[in-house]
Amino acid sequence: MPTYNPPLRDMHFVLHEVLDVSSTLAELPRHADIDADTINAVLEEGGKFAAGVVFPLNQAGDTEGCVLDKTTHEVKTATGFKQAYAQYVEGGWPSLSCDPEYGGQGLPYVVNQCFYEMLNSANQAWTMYPGLSHGAYEALHAHGTPEQKATYLPKLTSGEWTGTMCLTEPHCGTDLGLLRSKAEPQADGTYKISGAKIFISAGEHDMAANIIHLVLARLPGAPIGSKGISLFVVPKFNVNADGSLGSRNGIFCAGLEHKMGIHGNATAQLVLEDAVGTLVGEPNKGLAAMFVMMNAARLGVGMQSLGLTEVAYQNAVAYAKDRIQMRALSGPKAPDKAADPIIVHPDVRKMLLTARAYAEGGRALCMHTAMLLDQEVSHPDAEVVRAAADEVALLTPIIKAFLTDNGWIATSHCMQVYGGHGYIKEWGMEQYVRDARINMIYEGTNTIQSLDLLGRKVLGDNGKKLKAFGKRIQAFVEEHGIREDMQEFVNPLADLGDKVTKLTTELGMKAFGNPDEVGAAAVDYLRVVGHLVFAYFWARMALVALDKQAAAAASGDTFYTAKLHTARFYFAKLLPETASLIRTARSGLTPLMAMDEALF
Repeated sequence: MPTYNPPLRDMHFVLHEVLDVSSTLAELPRHADIDADTINAVLEEGGKFAAGVVFPLNQAGDTEGCVLDKTTHEVKTATGFKQAYAQYVEGGWPSLSCDPEYGGQGLPYVVNQCFYEMLNSANQAWTMYPGLSHGAYEALHAHGTPEQKATYLPKLTSGEWTGTMCLTEPHCGTDLGLLRSKAEPQADGTYKISGAKIFISAGEHDMAANIIHLVLARLPGAPIGSKGISLFVVPKFNVNADGSLGSRNGIFCAGLEHKMGIHGNATAQLVLEDAVGTLVGEPNKGLAAMFVMMNAARLGVGMQSLGLTEVAYQNAVAYAKDRIQMRALSGPKAPDKAADPIIVHPDVRKMLLTARAYAEGGRALCMHTAMLLDQEVSHPDAEVVRAAADEVALLTPIIKAFLTDNGWIATSHCMQVYGGHGYIKEWGMEQYVRDARINMIYEGTNTIQSLDLLGRKVLGDNGKKLKAFGKRIQAFVEEHGIREDMQEFVNPLADLGDKVTKLTTELGMKAFGNPDEVGAAAVDYLRVVGHLVFAYFWARMALVALDKQAAAAASGDTFYTAKLHTARFYFAKLLPETASLIRTARSGLTPLMAMDEALF
């Protein structure tokens, strides 16, 4: 049976020693009184909830899954899920970073993100229910009418109601311009919505009294393509004027997807038959409103794989220290035993350190991005807000794609550490691999994220956002590059920064000649830029560890020593992947498109 211990020490390190979040929060009027002790206390309690309440349900939820009653269209979640959600609501966790105007606690996003990392490690399938609700809250908070906000936000904030986003249809996945769902205006200002949606995570369940669906559909006479899509809020139960629940709305679950992982989450096929909804935002501009939720979901999926990477690593390390197999090539390391613990073998250590480096690098990136979100929402300086928004836009596809790619690599490695026991269900590792593989696909495949990064976020503004992040790196290199003990971190960081600049220029020139060159290079390009971002944060973490290692070691604290070992492993064994990626990105379109499709 797997175990999970919330990584509070590393969270504290990133939050307070690397990012110095208290200084940033002090500049934000709504968070100026939030100090380190408050943050740490919340995360300690959050860790207890994740490890003690949600984690024990993970394996059982995977085995049991969800059950649809096709007569009533109701879905029963796995044993214990509903009760755990009731504890979640009772503890006030849904309201952690929500607006106090609607009953929220008003804590920073960065605190909420740390909590969600722990929830994802504990039980990704369960965490998707409240996670999607928070995305629905954000979309309505940004684009809802006063009436919609008054009706739905207090209940989403408290967790009494949950939310979903209904985008995909049977004939269209990412290409939402093809969707066919129709919305007919009614005399009372509402709309009757008809259509079919698939792959709707948390689309039907028994954990909350109402489910608030955000649905994309077309108005009569709407323009074709994505410019003719509107957004509607469609509750499972209609809401009376006094806020009580009324009649059952015309949206119901027709089936559940049978999928390779996240079995505990109800991935629903939803049918809408004259379902009553109200318009969110302006007609035909639904994607702009929905992108608030979609971007939140993309950051959330990156957090899912970060959580899986951490919990898989913890269990693989424990197993490697306990499992004895063969002797070290250099001679016995445990002569009192029949064989050595497998952690003495170099390749086992490589797999473990890969997972550790990706977990700790991902944590730093996610916390940094969460701090940018806090600045974007709350900073009084408009220029800081703009810069934060630009950087979040740049980093969002990297978090979604790079972290989920890394999660797949890391969980696969951790399963490999177990040998034959890795694919035996009782050990828990094969579930992490199955769950992690899904994360690379939904909320926009990683190829879509790569196209977004290179095509829109980089070439779309002539590299403005990327150059701004490059200035962060340049300033760090100039300030700390003179230190002898930082050379092993600063030099490869600076070198990769130069190479990314050259590669971006080259790809931009190719794209002028043939836009398909973007598609040929984008996936490799995102991974290169992902490593650049990770190298920057690993260099920052190494700087702090170098300055604190000696004093801590004298008192018996080995945290900083381990951090430096992991940083050195990342720069020596993982960052060099960029050399081959740059080469394949430069190889261009011809090797992919030269062969006639009839020859496939």
